[in-house]
Amino acid sequence: MRPATASDRVVLAVSVAVQLAVLYAPRAPSAAGTPGLDKLVHATVFGAVAWAAVRCGVSRRVVAAVLLGHAVLSEVIQHFVLPHRSGDALDALADAVGVGLGLALAAVRPGRSGRSGRSDRPAETVHRV
Repeated sequence: MRPATASDRVVLAVSVAVQLAVLYAPRAPSAAGTPGLDKLVHATVFGAVAWAAVRCGVSRRVVAAVLLGHAVLSEVIQHFVLPHRSGDALDALADAVGVGLGLALAAVRPGRSGRSGRSDRPAETVHRV
């Protein structure tokens, strides 16, 4: 795996900031007109953090454990601490789906090799007789 770049770390920081804003805003944005939009947002913010964390070199197991724990904890906090929010088990399920998708995407495309347009295989040597 290649080392994390500064842009990888920026993407991770921004995705975490967006995730925290979405989860802990005093009031949830209204999505009454679009069925399922809330679940899509949950999956997206958790998937983005999972993908970005793996790109930064964090173990997939650690990413999964931390984000799945955060999925459950965020719903508990929304339910008991934030007066205009409510916890929803289906939101936690959407979060888990997002984590799985983010980890899968990171596995499919783990990162750039640092060599534009070239294969990761060593160059073949041609011997003339």
